[in-house]
Order: sequence, then structure tokens, then C-alpha cells
Amino acid sequence: MASPLSKSKIIAHLADKVSTTDKPVSKKQVGAFFDELFKLAVKEAKSSGKFVIPGIGRAVKAHRKARMGRNPATGEAIKIKAKTVVRLRAAKAFKDAVLK
Repeated sequence: MASPLSKSKIIAHLADKVSTTDKPVSKKQVGAFFDELFKLAVKEAKSSGKFVIPGIGRAVKAHRKARMGRNPATGEAIKIKAKTVVRLRAAKAFKDAVLK
């Protein structure tokens, strides 16, 4: 299995693909876009509980209930506290494209 693309490789690829002959886009601009997208996603997920990237999927804030678990080293039963987690749900279009 191939290793995933690094952030710098993704930025370089997008800068190359988005640029046109009359309007070049720099790697710095693409990097700034990703930084702003991250900030916006955090802000929206904190306030409304979800953030959607069209065609890719959504980040959803969810509550996980308290439950009983096992310590794998000793086998002893332990109580796991309730907590809030972030779940990433892939969009149907993205799943269909990847799984075909």
C-alpha cells in the first residue's frame, strides 16, 4: 500500500493544477487556503456541531456515552468516562468514487 501524500505534496499538486497561464497560484496561497479552511472548520464545528466540505464529507461533533471496558494488560474491568468526540463522515459521492 502506498504512503499517503504529505501536506507539502498536496499543496504543490493543487498549486500546479489550479494555476492557469494568466493567473498563477503560489504554494503559499494554497497553504493559506488550507489554514483558513481548518480555522473555519474548527469554528463551525464548535458552534453548530458540524462542518461540511461539499463532495468530501462532514465533521460532526458527537457525544460518546460512558461505558465499561477492559484493561488489555490485566483483563480488569474499568469504567470509561463519557466524552465528546469528532467524527468524520465521508460524503456519498466520495465513497462511490473511491469504492468503484
